[in-house]
Formats: sequence, structure tokens, C-alpha cells
Amino acid sequence: MQTGKVYLIGAGPGDPELMTLKAVRLLNSADVVLIDDLVNRAVLVHARSDARIIEVGKRGGCQSTPQAFIHRRMIGEARAGKVVARLKGGDPFMFGRGGEEIEALRAAGIPVEAISGVTSGIAAPAALGIPVTHRDWAPGVTFVTGHTRDGNSVNWAALAAARTTLVIYMGIKNLPDIVAQLLAAGLPATTPAAVVQHGTLARQRQIKSNLGNLQAATQQAGIGSPAIMVIGEVAGLAHIETCAETAIKAA
Repeated sequence: MQTGKVYLIGAGPGDPELMTLKAVRLLNSADVVLIDDLVNRAVLVHARSDARIIEVGKRGGCQSTPQAFIHRRMIGEARAGKVVARLKGGDPFMFGRGGEEIEALRAAGIPVEAISGVTSGIAAPAALGIPVTHRDWAPGVTFVTGHTRDGNSVNWAALAAARTTLVIYMGIKNLPDIVAQLLAAGLPATTPAAVVQHGTLARQRQIKSNLGNLQAATQQAGIGSPAIMVIGEVAGLAHIETCAETAIKAA
């Protein structure tokens, strides 16, 4: 039997209408769909009715599907001649282990193609009207994880010195340490900051604060994971009053 193919598909930040046309087309071509936990199940309306759906969820603090199992399953299905859609939240190469998966597939001789998706690090701030770059206030943006694989801390001092917008994924658990290190590195306590949970969904929640008060404001609002943090002058443009009205209602 001829070897199939794997598509690493970015399903977007949550709102199913932010999934790309190419992603929709290729999802509809798949015999097998391996879907991550954070992917909105509403996108499965684009899958074929006879497609096999396999849950391979991963979420911090919860029992997760081993990455090695996901690799074996994709390789096995493709070797059986199947077209496989690997549905990943946001973009497959933005903190989504897409790099690990494409390496494993290539090493096994499996044809693979990555389909870019809208990452939550751009979409969640945009839902509040925050531009991650701005000609007057932010000449660049740094996307960084607040939770590293080996537990080693990010070099927050270097990031503070860069004076770019900081967009932090998976940082709620380590928020006290992140704030303390940025303040110690000289970032002013008055630096605008915002946190968005469940960005682009109807259940989206958000706070607008400053770096010095960020931890207290986040705790008071009861905001948890998954969330995106934005630290930098552009966060001051967050329009909290209307963001609930503009969030697209999604299943």
C-alpha cells in the first residue's frame, strides 16, 4: 500500500472562524484526525463523517498523551496509506511541539506538510485591541514560554532590556516569579500589562493592569490557564469595556 501523508494543521486560537481555508480543506481530506485538547471541537464540522477522530490531549497539570505515542500513531496510520490531520491549537510551530513531530515523521520517511495557524499570542491581544507591535511604542515583539521543559528559568533580565512587547504563553503558574524577575531587571512597575484567558471565545476573560499589580489583579479576577500575558506599552491600549462584545461566540 502507498504511504499516506501527515498534515500538521494549526487550528487557530479557539474561535473556529479563525481557522484558515487551507486548514479546512485539508482537514476535510483526512482519513484520521489526531486532535489536541485545546482545539475547539467546533472545527470538526469540517472533518469527513467517516474520519476517525483520535484524542491526544495535552494540558499542563493534567494527564497527557505521551508524545512518543503520538509519533507512533501518526507514523503507523501514514504507513497504512492514510491521510492524517494532526490538529494543533494555534500554530503548530508556536509552542506546539510541531518541530518535534515533523522531525519524527521525516526520520520515518513519512511525507509531512505544516499548515500555519493563527497563534493565540497574536489573536488574544488583538481581541482586546492590543497591537503587539507599534511604531511609537514597540519596535518588536518577543514570544516566550513561561514554563520551560527542563524547569530552567527564562532569561527575563535580557528580555526586559530588549524593551520589546513580551507575549508570554503558559505563564500563569510562574507569574509571581516572572513579575519579580522583570522588576528586578529594571522594568518599571508602571509598565502596562494585560492577561487574556480563553482568548477569542465567548467565555474569554481578561484584566488590564500594570506589572507591579499584575499578580494581584490576575488572582482577584480568578484568571487561570490557558492564558496569554502581554507586558509592554502596547498593553495600555487594551479596550476591556468592549472586548466581551467583540468576542466571537463559539461552541
